[in-house]
Amino acid sequence: MTRIRELDGREALARVNELAEVLRDCVEGGASVGFMWPLAEGRAEAFWRRVAEGVAAGERHLFVAEDSSGRICGTLSLVVDMPDNQPHRADVSKMLVHRRARRQGMAEQLLRALEVKARALGKTTLVLDTVTGSDASRLYERLGWQQVGDIPNYALMPDGAPCLTTYYFRALAGSPRGA
Repeated sequence: MTRIRELDGREALARVNELAEVLRDCVEGGASVGFMWPLAEGRAEAFWRRVAEGVAAGERHLFVAEDSSGRICGTLSLVVDMPDNQPHRADVSKMLVHRRARRQGMAEQLLRALEVKARALGKTTLVLDTVTGSDASRLYERLGWQQVGDIPNYALMPDGAPCLTTYYFRALAGSPRGA
């Protein structure tokens, strides 16, 4: 049984090691999520400490998927720290699911929880990017995200190979400010 919930900054900081384990597993497994393999010692933990600080500061919301033993096996962030002319928008970041927990619907559950939060915050437009043709891109398209376009050589895979990246957006109907 998977449990999806939002962590506050204090709990995110307390669970940095679990979050780092998920990140390391995803990068080791070939996911292009902003890091190269092998990760330098402490790199994943430093990243999650910065995320926890952002959560505590109200700049982002961090969602986790926990397995039946309560271990974190997936993450997703809603970045709400936007420029003044974009109060209606948020970025979706770091959809990560540990390889041991994939194909169980966690990514979809995380995304649905994030969208509920975004609506509650009055966000009407969400934006994200992912590797073109990835499992994530198929999930986003299945859930109604609109493809905006592809950028060649936008990022590197963890092994250094360049990858094609697709940008997506989602207009949220039912948000307090409208769609």
